[in-house]
This record gives sequence, C-alpha cells and structure tokens, in this order.
Amino acid sequence: MMTLHLEYFGLRVRELERSLKFYTELLGLTEVKRGTQYEIGGGIWVLLKDEKSNQHLELNWYPLDSPFNVEYLPGEGLDHIGFVVDNVVEKFEELVAKGAERTMIDPIKTKGWLAYLKDPDGNWIEIFQRTPPSMAQD
Repeated sequence: MMTLHLEYFGLRVRELERSLKFYTELLGLTEVKRGTQYEIGGGIWVLLKDEKSNQHLELNWYPLDSPFNVEYLPGEGLDHIGFVVDNVVEKFEELVAKGAERTMIDPIKTKGWLAYLKDPDGNWIEIFQRTPPSMAQD
C-alpha cells in the first residue's frame, strides 16, 4: 500500500508580509522554507513550523491573475490540505477513480511531483512527493 499522510495545512492570505509577521512574531512560528509556483498559476508560499509541536502551516499569497486568487471571505481562508505520497501520478489516478474531483493542476502540469484534487465539499487537497521525480532521477 502506498504511503499517504497529512503533512500541513495551507492558508490563503491577502497580504503575505503582514500575515508572516503575525504568525512569526505574535504566535512564535518559525519560517522553514519559501518558494513560488508561478509556473502553474500559483503565487508565493511560505512554510512555517511550530517548534514545540512540529506542526506546519503554509501561508499562500496569489497575484490577481492567478486562478487561485478567488474572492476572500474572512474565515474561509483555508487554501488546501497537503498530503505526502510516494508517487503523485499513481495516487492521483487512484483517488480520482475513487471519486475525488480533478482540478486544473494535475501531475502532467507539474512533471509528476504535485497535484490538486477536491474533496466532496470543494476543499482543495494537495498531494506531493518530498523529492520531485525529475530530481530523484538526477
């Protein structure tokens, strides 16, 4: 059976630096990593960690032209829930076959290392590999 485990929650934010300051300075989380996903229509992400519990929170900011930049309603900022898998392509197809809804970001667009699905209520679920397949082959 393939590995799948909950890794973090992603929170959509309107002003990245303001939210980053709040979660680090006020709540004591530590920035672990950051990056961008402009190549798939995303924006900037910052991964934070609570050193005491080892829990992670990802802050996500999207530019105006991003398909992920949807109307922001307070309290509805959950962006996505991230799960680690061994093989994104195989797990994606398995979950779709079992009823998960496809989204516009599938493994083909990301060279096989991450994909998004929707749960029955429309919440985004990200599945990803710790090492992108192209890096694992290098």
